[in-house]
Amino acid sequence: MEKGLSSLPSILKRRALPALVTFAAVIGGAIAYLQITPRLYQTSTRLMLDQKRVSVSELGRDLTQLSSGTPGGSNPLADQAELIKSQRVLQKALTEVAGESGFSSPENELTVDQLSQGLKVKIVPATNILEVSYLNEDPILATKVVNAVSRAMVEDNTQVIRQEAANVRKFLEKKVPDARKRLQEAEQKENRYRQSSGIVSFDEQTKSIVESLATLEEQENTLSAQLQELRSKEASLQQVTDAKALNQAYAAVRGGQDEELKALRNKLAQIETQLVQARLSLTDNHPTVMNLLGQRNGLRALYQQGLARVSPTNQSISSSSVAGDQISQDLTSQLIVNDVERLAVENKLKVVQTNRANLQARLAQLPIKQQQLTPLTRQREESAESLKLLQSKLEEARIAEAQLVGNIQIIEAAQPPNKPSLPNKRSVLAIATLFGTALATGIVLLLELMDHTLKDASEAEELLKLPLLGVLPRLPSHAIALEPSARFLEHVGLVEPYRTLFKNLEFRSRESLRSIVVSSTITGEGKSVVASHLAVISAMLSRRTLLIDADLRRPILHTLFNLAPQPGITDVIDSERSLEETVQQTNIANLCVLTCGELYGYPSRLLESNAMSSLLAKATQQYDCIILDTPPLSACADAQTLGRQSNGILLVTRPGFTIKEVLKRAVSELTHNQIPIIGVVVNGMTNQTEQYYRYPLNRYRSLSSRSISSNVTRNS
Repeated sequence: MEKGLSSLPSILKRRALPALVTFAAVIGGAIAYLQITPRLYQTSTRLMLDQKRVSVSELGRDLTQLSSGTPGGSNPLADQAELIKSQRVLQKALTEVAGESGFSSPENELTVDQLSQGLKVKIVPATNILEVSYLNEDPILATKVVNAVSRAMVEDNTQVIRQEAANVRKFLEKKVPDARKRLQEAEQKENRYRQSSGIVSFDEQTKSIVESLATLEEQENTLSAQLQELRSKEASLQQVTDAKALNQAYAAVRGGQDEELKALRNKLAQIETQLVQARLSLTDNHPTVMNLLGQRNGLRALYQQGLARVSPTNQSISSSSVAGDQISQDLTSQLIVNDVERLAVENKLKVVQTNRANLQARLAQLPIKQQQLTPLTRQREESAESLKLLQSKLEEARIAEAQLVGNIQIIEAAQPPNKPSLPNKRSVLAIATLFGTALATGIVLLLELMDHTLKDASEAEELLKLPLLGVLPRLPSHAIALEPSARFLEHVGLVEPYRTLFKNLEFRSRESLRSIVVSSTITGEGKSVVASHLAVISAMLSRRTLLIDADLRRPILHTLFNLAPQPGITDVIDSERSLEETVQQTNIANLCVLTCGELYGYPSRLLESNAMSSLLAKATQQYDCIILDTPPLSACADAQTLGRQSNGILLVTRPGFTIKEVLKRAVSELTHNQIPIIGVVVNGMTNQTEQYYRYPLNRYRSLSSRSISSNVTRNS
């Protein structure tokens, strides 16, 4: 992603011309459209829908249409917007416009369809306002039409409401008496049921019963607590007094408090005392003892009779159970009082529980009775509501029928526009700018996708995985030819990249470089220019340099140095001349050039010969550096043949010209054939250089030193 963004400026720079042409074409088309498109004037009026002024039609909508809140339901504003474009409204408007002077001629006559197409109705958001607009070439006609449509809409709305009000009034005058009769019948049914069921108010009665139940429940809890306390106290008193029943306790207390019984108990006590004393001194058969026993038994019988007298049941009780002392009498009296209170609390608790059960039963019956009362009450309420609604609607219908009112009013009339609305120059130019930018971007991307050539030096290095030895500048047309050489050597900006390339060749080679084959993948990548200028730099660095033109198909080195093409390498191979006699000395010290010589029909056979190998061996002995300019790799195998007899091949590439697939295939073949590749150089040749290369060979042979520069300049 980062790489793609960083390469975007270079892409735009490469494709600037087609992008600018595309953008200019779109903008030009937009300007032409603005010039030929007729000017249209738009005017508008505003209508407001007041639903609260006249609500008679709501009854019909409530009965026949869905609610506006229901999905898919009606929208009053949308209904009116569609009604404005109806045929009856537009026909009224056209009739009004046609009746005015100046607009009844055939050329100005409008039809309903034309008016409907040009008329636009828009709902203003969050309001009850409709905006009606119309486009026409005549601003006055557009204003007349819009105002006529708005007036026709108001008139049509008023007539519709009045007619609707009359229909509703007639309908309601029949329905109100029926509704009143149904209400009376519903009221009578409800009253009869209330009288028979005893239900006056379900809510009030329920509330009263619930409150009473709460009170009784509280009383029941209180009485239960009191009863529990009295029973506990009774158990304690029974244990102390040894009274098992209420009658026994009552008899014990009466027996202890009766005066006669008290006197008898005192006498019995005296007799018992005397009897004990007599038995101490006398025998049981003694008359005194016998007399005392008789008195005691008689007193006991009288005492038992007295106890039976005070007993509630008239039954004798045990003398031991009689409460003779005051404490026993008090405890026994408390037991009696406690038992009486317990009985009273128990009776009261039973009454409370009975009342609570009755109230619960009544409460349980209330919903059952109310269930039968509910439909009667609902029927009465619905009848009353229906009667009320019908009466109110009847009054509204009478008022609406008597008055010419509508729920649409004109709040803003149309005015003749001063400026045309269409075409909108700003919008058209803005859209054209956006479209032109998008189209230009698409063209750039399409060209970039269709372009299979090398883009820059980094892409060459990444694609080939070979060392990048240098990036050479674009040479001006006057510096391509090296006669005179000063035009190149005096330009530091041109010399230094070639000097850097030569030093990189030396530093990155494990062995001393004696011979270098310069080639490329296809014709036009500048290999001959690179070879010639690299040879000049080698000679400038005081190395005896021999530049050999081994491109026997399209030789060009002799034209760059303004040398004669013959004799050359073919003469040496044919043994017609020696190497020393054939090489030509240039005006650059330490630099000799071996031109192509006489061309034959089979140049590959010459380069494959032993004589060529001997030539290279002899040249290596006589010179420090030998540079061979060979044909492109895609044209023939000459470069591969000479590459095996040298230190390696220097590949020349050209951005925007070298085809990546051809370059990769060439490198793959060299690697597969084990032909050493010294590295890659990226040549930034100008277009003039490409044209210079494409001169026919016979033209170069006849060119003179002056004509070279003039031809290069002319063809550029």
